[in-house]
Amino acid sequence: MQDVARGLEGVVVAPTSISKVDGEKGALIYRGIDIHDLAQNSSFEEVVYLLWNGRLPSRGELTSFTTAMAEERAVPEPVLDLVRRTPRDSDVMATLRTATSALSSYDPDAEDGSPAALQRKARRLTACLGTLVAAIGRAREGHPPVAPDAKRSYAEDFLHMLTDREPDPVAVRTFDQALVLHADHGFNASTFAARVTTSTQSDMHSAVVTAIGTLKGPLHGGANTRVMQMLLEIERSGKQPAVWVRDALAAGKRVMGFGHRVYKVEDPRAVHLRRACKDLGAALGDSQWYNLSVAIEQEVRASKELYPNVDFYSASTYYMLGIPMELYTAIFAMSRMSGWTAHVMEQSEDNRLIRPRSNYIGLRDVAYVPVEAR
Repeated sequence: MQDVARGLEGVVVAPTSISKVDGEKGALIYRGIDIHDLAQNSSFEEVVYLLWNGRLPSRGELTSFTTAMAEERAVPEPVLDLVRRTPRDSDVMATLRTATSALSSYDPDAEDGSPAALQRKARRLTACLGTLVAAIGRAREGHPPVAPDAKRSYAEDFLHMLTDREPDPVAVRTFDQALVLHADHGFNASTFAARVTTSTQSDMHSAVVTAIGTLKGPLHGGANTRVMQMLLEIERSGKQPAVWVRDALAAGKRVMGFGHRVYKVEDPRAVHLRRACKDLGAALGDSQWYNLSVAIEQEVRASKELYPNVDFYSASTYYMLGIPMELYTAIFAMSRMSGWTAHVMEQSEDNRLIRPRSNYIGLRDVAYVPVEAR
């Protein structure tokens, strides 16, 4: 019997030049560029170009690319109608999964696997997803969708489509930075799932729907929703955050948003989300959620020596942006669509069917018994 790597722990299955996660050093790079540099200096559109093309764009290339992305944000009316007809209490990720699949019926390149067509499909999918998520959010509240505005950035347009209000510039920059930080993260479960589907020579829409279905699972997506639920519980309890944390740990409860499967030190993305949460609270004149989050972090660090992950500060940041909690995982998908499609394109360049083996541990030499004798 061969050794088994449960959950493919530590198994290298393919080379990639898209992103690198170094859990020991707490580092994340996209196409060789440190996430700290990108978070501080780049826009989401620039990062998408980087992921798909392997380099940063020139000013002219970025302008052209941003315009092309913006022009693809409109979602076909039948898909929006599908969203409107979905029961309001349906799971958001289930609705997003179905609507994304429906987009393939209206994509002229749906079954074209050429490199140029893959780029066009990646652009449409990434551009459309923000419009879809905003429409799903509004449909759940009984409101009609707000049409995209090609004059706005991706981050600004999403906040406008979701709320039908002019977003604050600090809010726009905060959300744009969150999109940058979530764009890619190595061979995580949803990305690997997309590559498995691509390896069968299936189409890009099928691959990203596979990824959305994988992200829907609570062991992969949804952690920042549970963080916000925890913050609200602490706020309602009236307890001091440190006391609540100590009581929770003593009762064997998990404090959400801490620790990571890969990072042994602080998640580098949490550094920027902590700062963004602070700046947004200051801009809004309400630092309640930032202060609460810091107090929890300090107690968990002291008690368990655990660091916050990307989900911890994104929870309160999204809450202050006015984003409903049920949309948090879908927003993850909005950003990660850029990474998923980059991996689909990379897998397609030098494809080999992903077909792992298993160790059979079942019975052997069992005699067949005719049905009359059972």
